[in-house]
Amino acid sequence: MKKVVVIGGGTGNFSVLRGLKNYPVDLSAVVSMADDGGSTGILRDELGVLPPGDVRQCLVALSNSSSMMRSLMNYRFEQGGLGGHSFGNLLLSALEKVTGSFEKSVEEVGKILAIKGKVIPVTIHQVRLKMILNDHKVLEGEKEVYLSQEIDRGYKSIFLEPYAEANPRAIDEIANADLIVLGPGGLYTSLIPNLLVEGVCEALRKTLAKKVFIVNLMNRKGQTTGFAVSDYLKELAQFIGSDIFDYIIVNNQNPSQRLIEKYAEEGELILNDLQDDERVFIAPLLGEFKEGVKGDLIKRSLIRHDSKKLAQELMKIVNHL
Repeated sequence: MKKVVVIGGGTGNFSVLRGLKNYPVDLSAVVSMADDGGSTGILRDELGVLPPGDVRQCLVALSNSSSMMRSLMNYRFEQGGLGGHSFGNLLLSALEKVTGSFEKSVEEVGKILAIKGKVIPVTIHQVRLKMILNDHKVLEGEKEVYLSQEIDRGYKSIFLEPYAEANPRAIDEIANADLIVLGPGGLYTSLIPNLLVEGVCEALRKTLAKKVFIVNLMNRKGQTTGFAVSDYLKELAQFIGSDIFDYIIVNNQNPSQRLIEKYAEEGELILNDLQDDERVFIAPLLGEFKEGVKGDLIKRSLIRHDSKKLAQELMKIVNHL
């Protein structure tokens, strides 16, 4: 059975894992620990726990438990002192306090949800994402980076504070993988934070695994404005040290004009400028648009990847390894 390691955070990891769990592969998710928004941010600040939000999404994506249990993990309280918190975030944080270990809490919730595979924090250190723009403005935390519309004017640096070493388990997973999947996900909020952890980029350069980059469907306005596929690869290569990717998966399906107009305030479609690059796999990858679905994990993206279609493209690669 081939070993597939998915690196990222948030809804991008969710989409890939939800599709791949239906195939005979040994799955692991290496998850960013830079999240500090919403419920996760409050729990970090008030309890001093590691951020549970992105990990929760991965656990739910890999879960083979009942739909009721998955719904419970995603249930978000709407009123009272718990307003805004999801049950899954609270459970992971409570278990971290009980066991004294975030990794142990993830392991226990994985048992409850009967997950297929492993979910591994990229680091077990408390870290904050920071970015210094060319005008010297400092963006404090992933939330500020995510909301910024000034990044495309240029930035001086992006880093984690304090210095963070990689989780040895994450490095082992990368070293022993047959295929490593990076993306889709926010370039500066879901992907690069993993690369900023000491040891991860070196492990990616050294591993014998094949590497695939799944390109986002849309650019984020004010951050990756006007980016083509090659721009994403160049930006990632700056952090990794080289263009390591053996395969690049690119969507070629256009959303409806209504959706494009609806999304216009957030970004535009990404141009594929690598049509002649033999590494590029082009496929229709759009998911169905379901407006206003309560509790939908990927509600933040109006235009999103289809988990099944993504998994089919990835399995074409796996089957040729």
